[in-house]
This record gives sequence, structure tokens and C-alpha cells, in this order.
Amino acid sequence: MTDPPARPPAEPAIAPRRGLTDRQKDILQKFAALGSLLVLILVFSLTSGAFFTVSNGMTIALQVTSIALLGIGATCVIITGGIDLSVGSVLALSGVVAALGVKELGMPVPVGMALGILTGAACGLLNGLVVTVMRLPPFIATLGMMLIARGVALQITGARAVSGLGESFGELGNGALFRMVTIGDDGFPNVAFPGIPYPVILMAAIALAVSLMLNRSVLGRHIYAVGSNVEAARLSGVNVRRVVCFTYVLSGTLAGLTGCVLMSRLVTAQPNEGVMYELDAIASAVIGGTSLIGGVGTISGTAIGAFVIGILRNGLNMNGVSAFTQQIIIGLVILLTVWIDQLRNRR
Repeated sequence: MTDPPARPPAEPAIAPRRGLTDRQKDILQKFAALGSLLVLILVFSLTSGAFFTVSNGMTIALQVTSIALLGIGATCVIITGGIDLSVGSVLALSGVVAALGVKELGMPVPVGMALGILTGAACGLLNGLVVTVMRLPPFIATLGMMLIARGVALQITGARAVSGLGESFGELGNGALFRMVTIGDDGFPNVAFPGIPYPVILMAAIALAVSLMLNRSVLGRHIYAVGSNVEAARLSGVNVRRVVCFTYVLSGTLAGLTGCVLMSRLVTAQPNEGVMYELDAIASAVIGGTSLIGGVGTISGTAIGAFVIGILRNGLNMNGVSAFTQQIIIGLVILLTVWIDQLRNRR
């Protein structure tokens, strides 16, 4: 009796190639944005001696606050798979309402600004309801709100600026913490340290709060779930309508707050303020790694993206680059980052 033929040795199993996870892609995009930010700082420090100073750093941080606050709201909306094109117009309407409340109705400044913020929240709620109840595409819904809010702002002001608001109205936008002023030998005040502007402190606090909400709360997990797969989220018991509405209300509220801060800095309410700000907000989110198809994005990445835009504009201004050329450069940066985002999603 012969032995059965020996079996050929089994071929070693080949482990399937695994692509990057969403978290790894997120980190990679964020580090890419951070690297771009450091390169910009290095280049502009070499080309302009006044760039790398404490005073200019505070100026940049103050200029970035509007982009960052709007970008935080835009990030939450985009994570759910939506878009908000109305924030620039809502910003103008909210600032105008706050100014008229203070000047025409005699409201205290905090009450007037609270009214402006509530106006922004109401616009955001309308956006959310139109998207979830009427089921209009977010692009169309927020485009309509963009036109409506701008029209209302121009109508209630007669297309004129609201001025004569008093020094107290400008405290929020122009005040600073830890500001140090010394009196020189000539008797004139010298600013030893410009201080940390109140809008910068507000921006940091809101960024931290929203970041914790996204990463540490059930609501944050639901926002990511809706953006990743809306049908799976619904079948898992997530109230999709409520989650989507919340993101639009948050975006509108932050637009209202940004309007109050910006009008406070100017101590004048301009109904034409905030034009094209929505594009800066979306660009800051995308540069920071937020995916336009939803489900991916972080507040820290958006903050980096906002500083990329702010530093790019500040550095180009210091080097005498015209405003028209700046628009071309920033437009190219946006196209490049969106293209990179598309390549990342295809892979």
C-alpha cells in the first residue's frame, strides 16, 4: 500500500493592501495645511522685516477672527454634507439690526448685540427648515437666504451706514486684554504691549467649545454620522432633521456674532459688509481638511486654514501686491486644496 501523495505546500496568504483611514487622511491634510502655514510665515518673514513682530501678529489674529468664526459654522454644516452661502449677508443683517437697536430703540449695547445674534440664529433656523422640511438643496436654500438677508439689510437702512453709535459700541471690537501703555518722557502714551484683542479671545473660546462638542458629545458623533451616511444614521435612530437644523442654526448664530464684532470694530454698521465672506469661510474649512462630500472635518484644521488665508493676505499686502493679484492667488489656493480633497476621496 503506497502512501498518498504529499500535498503541495500552501502558498503564503498575501495581506490585502489597506488604504489610509479617514482619521489618518484627516491628520495628513491637517499637517499639510500646518506645513503651508509655516512656509508662508518663513517666506513673509524673510521678505518683510515688519511681518514677524508682536504688533503684526495681533493684527493678523484680529483680522482672522471673522474668517475663523464663520469657518467654524461652515465646518459643522459641511460635515453634514451641506453648504451655507448666506453667512456674509446674515453677518451684515445682524450687525445692522444690533446697531439700529442701540441707536434707534435706545437699547443697551449688550442687549442690541444679543438681538443681532438672535437675528443670525433665526436666519440659520430658516435655512435649516428649508433644507430639511422643504427638502431644497442646501446650495439653493442658502443662496436664497443670501439674497433675502442682504436685501433686508439694505431696506431697513435705506442702503446707508448706521453711524453715531458711541464709544461703548466699539468696546467689543476694539478692546484688548492685558494692554500695557506707558507714558513717555514727552508726555505722550506709548503702547508697550498691544494686548490680546477681545475678538481673538472670543474666537479661541468658541473654537474650543465647538471642538469639544464635535469630539466629546453625542451630538458631535451624530453630526459626523449624518455626513458619513445619512440613511445609516437615520436607521440607527439619529434625528437627522434636528441635527442638520442645529448645524445651520449654529452657522447663523456665529454669523450674527461675527457681524456684531465686525460692526463694533468699525463703530459703524454697513449693510454692504461681509460680501464674499462665505467663500473665505468655506475655503478655510477646506484648506484645513474638511471634505466637501461630508463626514470629515475638524475645528483645529479650520483654524489653521483661516490663518493660512489671513497670513497670505497680510504678507501680500506688506509686499505691495495689489488686491486684484491677491484674489487670483487665493483663488488658485482654493482650487488646489479642493483638487487635493477630491484626489484624497477618490483614493
